[in-house]
Amino acid sequence: MSTRLKLGCIADDSTGATDLANNLVRAGMRVVQTIGVPPGPLDADVDAVVVALKSRTIAPEDAVAQSVAALTWLQAQGATQFYFKYCSTFDSTARGNIGPVTEALMDALDVPFTIATPAFPENQRTVFKGHLFVGDLLLSDSGMKDHPLTPMTDANLVRVLQAQCKRKVGLIDYQVVGQGADAVRARIAELKAQGVAIAIVDAVSNADLLRMAPALAELPLLTAGSGVAIGLPGNHGLAPSSQAAELPA
Repeated sequence: MSTRLKLGCIADDSTGATDLANNLVRAGMRVVQTIGVPPGPLDADVDAVVVALKSRTIAPEDAVAQSVAALTWLQAQGATQFYFKYCSTFDSTARGNIGPVTEALMDALDVPFTIATPAFPENQRTVFKGHLFVGDLLLSDSGMKDHPLTPMTDANLVRVLQAQCKRKVGLIDYQVVGQGADAVRARIAELKAQGVAIAIVDAVSNADLLRMAPALAELPLLTAGSGVAIGLPGNHGLAPSSQAAELPA
């Protein structure tokens, strides 16, 4: 078991897993990425592990089973916070798999609340008033509307995720995020009091991701694209360092 493992990540595809690992390393974390759930314990002293699955477009029940298996393995390695990573275009079918996997992880961890934001401004993926933009276009006006497996015809992420979830979905908008972590914490408390269990979070810049990050330290489970990762190492006192990317001899 790693003696310092802080973050256990579950990615729904391999390329997205690599994006996530890259963002964590750039922000100062030592990271191992695995292809699938390893058969044995982790043999590396790192800050984060990213388990890459191929669960984005498989049957929801299979995606749930694989994701929960990854969670169980990460818990056994000593991870203290968990991150379900999906695509920055939030692509999924009407049945999932983002919603079903999120709720299964919430059940397994017994957590009452989590966030959801695919925002990755460096890749031109931004969320404003709960609507996902690809560059200057709403998701529903982008090429994703014609995706052969997961056509995205609605840019309203609250509505998209609510259709996949039993729990109530709400919004933490850009005005709250702009006020910083304390405002985000207050909004989370307000949403929880209203019975909301999952909140889409606006972010139109990296500054937004960094502003919200301290408030996310208190959540056992995060769900997001890879953008949110840039602010998480700072919650553990880590800063960008060339040592984070060094490989063992």
